Amino acid sequence: MDLVTPGFGLVVWMTISFLVVFFLLAKFAWKPILKSLKEREETIEDALEAAEKAKKEMRQLKESNEAMLNQAREERDLLLKEARESKNQVIAEAKNKAKEEADKILASARDEIKNEKAKAIEELKNQVAAISFEIAEKVLAEKLSDADKQKESVTNAINEINFN
Repeated sequence: MDLVTPGFGLVVWMTISFLVVFFLLAKFAWKPILKSLKEREETIEDALEAAEKAKKEMRQLKESNEAMLNQAREERDLLLKEARESKNQVIAEAKNKAKEEADKILASARDEIKNEKAKAIEELKNQVAAISFEIAEKVLAEKLSDADKQKESVTNAINEINFN
């Protein structure tokens, strides 16, 4: 049992040794250890505050980015709308211009057809007149051998002529 129970002198010397070590630690080690623990605590607290501040800034940046993204989308939509309107306007102007050109070409073609028709009618009239003149000349040459027949023929011809 001597091994399990310490002697009185051993307990005294162990207590004195413990108190000396405790005193030395309290005098020289506790202050630096507590100081470094306090500094570490402050550093951790500062880091937590900085992390919270960074988190808050990230949230603000995210909100700002979302606002900028929404604004960019609105501007894009506006530009697309303006582009569509511009495209539709250009198409409408091109259609109107093409229609005007087509109308001008049709009017020109109608005028040309009218002029050609008038020329053809005039030429036909001239040919009919020439043929009529030749026929009349031949018929009159046969009929006008007699003076009474000449007068009667001229009077009938004048009455029958339709001046257009």
